[in-house]
Amino acid sequence: MKGIIFNLLEEAVSNEFGEATWDKLLDEAKLSGAYTSLGNYADDEIVALVGAASKALNLPPQDILRWFGQRAIPLLAVRLPDFFQSHTDTRSFLLTLNNTIHPEVHKLYPGADTPMFDFGASDDGGLVIGYSSARKLCALAEGFMLGAATHYHEQADITQPQCMHDGASKCVFHVRFHQ
Repeated sequence: MKGIIFNLLEEAVSNEFGEATWDKLLDEAKLSGAYTSLGNYADDEIVALVGAASKALNLPPQDILRWFGQRAIPLLAVRLPDFFQSHTDTRSFLLTLNNTIHPEVHKLYPGADTPMFDFGASDDGGLVIGYSSARKLCALAEGFMLGAATHYHEQADITQPQCMHDGASKCVFHVRFHQ
């Protein structure tokens, strides 16, 4: 996993809970915390940090990942404003993940292993989003969707009828955006 993810997690935790909390999570996870944005780190390290946060807050790991995704989007919007400025709503932003955003991520962070998304429309006018990744970080993807909606001054109603954690080949989200 690219170091930028760890940098964002550190910033999100430090902003909301203080730097001492980040240090405590690193100690609990038995990690050094020396992450460079372009560096590659074992997926086990993010799992350990999420596990430490889960234990400290007595929340399921999926809730920690969802929280992180929501908090990471404003930080990404500051770091990578071009990804966000050409869009006026969450739907148009999300629809560029595979063809615009992830190729640019690969340029900025060579070796990044980004998930794949597929998109469709639901009968009620919402968006159906398929998520595929060996990491199975669907809760993080959901948090990113929620954070993007907040960024574009929208609310997202999200259900997940299909999940890789339950044996599905991919996760599926049904998302409706509104003001």
